[in-house]
Amino acid sequence: MTMKESAQPLPPARPRFKPYPDHKDSGVEWLGEIPAHWGLRRLKTIGAVQLSNVDKKSLDGQERVRLCNYTDVYYHERITSDLDFMVATATPEQVRRFTLRTGDVLITKDSESWTDIAVPAVVAEDLPGVLCGYHLAHIRPKRACHGPFLARAFSAVGPRDQFQVAANGITRFGLGGDAIATGIFAIPPAPEQRVIAAFLDRETARIDALVATKERLIALLQEQRTALITHAVTKGLDPNVPMKDSGVEWLGEIPANWEAMAAGRIIEGIEQGWSPVAEDRQTDPEEWAVIKLSAVSKGAFRENEHKALPPGLAPDSRYEIREGDFLMTRANTPELVADVCVVRDSRRRLMLCDLVYRLRWRSSGASTEFVAYWFLSGIGRHQVQVDARGASQSMVKVSQGLIRAWVIVLPPIAEQRAIAAFLDRETARIDALVAKVRDAIDRLKELRTALISAAVTGKIDVREEVA
Repeated sequence: MTMKESAQPLPPARPRFKPYPDHKDSGVEWLGEIPAHWGLRRLKTIGAVQLSNVDKKSLDGQERVRLCNYTDVYYHERITSDLDFMVATATPEQVRRFTLRTGDVLITKDSESWTDIAVPAVVAEDLPGVLCGYHLAHIRPKRACHGPFLARAFSAVGPRDQFQVAANGITRFGLGGDAIATGIFAIPPAPEQRVIAAFLDRETARIDALVATKERLIALLQEQRTALITHAVTKGLDPNVPMKDSGVEWLGEIPANWEAMAAGRIIEGIEQGWSPVAEDRQTDPEEWAVIKLSAVSKGAFRENEHKALPPGLAPDSRYEIREGDFLMTRANTPELVADVCVVRDSRRRLMLCDLVYRLRWRSSGASTEFVAYWFLSGIGRHQVQVDARGASQSMVKVSQGLIRAWVIVLPPIAEQRAIAAFLDRETARIDALVAKVRDAIDRLKELRTALISAAVTGKIDVREEVA
């Protein structure tokens, strides 16, 4: 092959899916053209829509039932008998209207975010005694509509957007029955709906399997990260260093020149963050913000995780976050409580929230970076998981007294800094790998949504793709 021949552009890659041969204008701007033999239908003409009024209460004299609730729909595309439904009671009329049957479609109608409106799930089997719960809309497709196809259509770009835009609210959003019933869908003949739904079941399962594989890889990388930190902050970097018994049963041996102690010995102070209260109006409310709990994340400070200080509330500069601050969450889920980070540079006009502690360590005895890694280690997390307490399993707290009592192991200060520098390099390498895998997962999820959207709006012809 000559150089000239090799420089010729490659022919474009053949698209995997072909378009439909004939199209027509749908008359709907966001939908554009649809296949010539498809129809445009409002939801109320292809399904019976009703909003559930079955709440979570159990009342004497009513029938005992199980409820399919918001989270069951939000986290599952298919509703099956394997789910752990909540027990409640309902009237005979509610049982008649809202018992779930194969092919029913449920969507979220209320949420704290408009992006979580109209999230769908299809009922995959008859579920006697299981009712559609509150905050959901129940849709029973008519003969011309295949439930699995309709559920996919609700999750597609375009059809889903019309419902999100129609949701009303500021801090909580809701979708009315009329807005749901008048939603527009592109509808092929019923046999074709079944083919499209089967095609999407197969293709999304393939994508989901790839996502699951990558998520397992992330879990392994995170385990490797924790193991690396744990070894470094309990054994050091020299494999030949003499060891001694730490005197703490669950800690075991530590280097001979290290010391195990209560954290309180090297804590100069613990300061709880700020809970905004109405005072004098600040002059420039856009300038000040309060961090969220999510700003403290496994050693990293996420400065963008904050909320603006509302107008009418005056900032308190005493709680302004500064370079070198050591932050620890004081309340969160069991997995995230006592999460820590060190602020690497100055954060002007950003304040500590009341669910985060700021700790000060004696600089002569402790490197804040080393201490942060200690609390990110498996040993550090063990103490948190044993001691954290809360009124519920979903939210626990750690007190200042607990923090002061926790055991910490300290090498000489120069060695602390060397270990922290080593862990900065090695964890950055692992974090970069995790970021790449997360990016790949995001692209797979985008592909999944694009594929569903193209199939249910007639942008690709998949009739020959299903054997």
